[in-house]
Amino acid sequence: MPKGYIIGHITVNDPEAYKEYVEKDTPILLGLGGRFIVRGGPSETMEGETLNRHVVIEFPSYEAARAAYDDPEYQKVAEIRRRTADSVILVVEGA
Repeated sequence: MPKGYIIGHITVNDPEAYKEYVEKDTPILLGLGGRFIVRGGPSETMEGETLNRHVVIEFPSYEAARAAYDDPEYQKVAEIRRRTADSVILVVEGA
């Protein structure tokens, strides 16, 4: 079965407040079967335009990734991200 991924492209506008999001989302997503593959770190945009920070979270399946994103506890915490950053979030099936 192909794995599923939540991919985020994020520009943090309020770094201090964003820390609360990172502290709270991590245990939720890990508890829902996620594994952080990429979380911030240096990056270069080789073509096109994107936001500044990139996150890739692997899940056992597309359905599990979608369920994690839709999880009410995660969605409550996601409000912190929405207030403190610009973001594009994708749920993608892997190869």
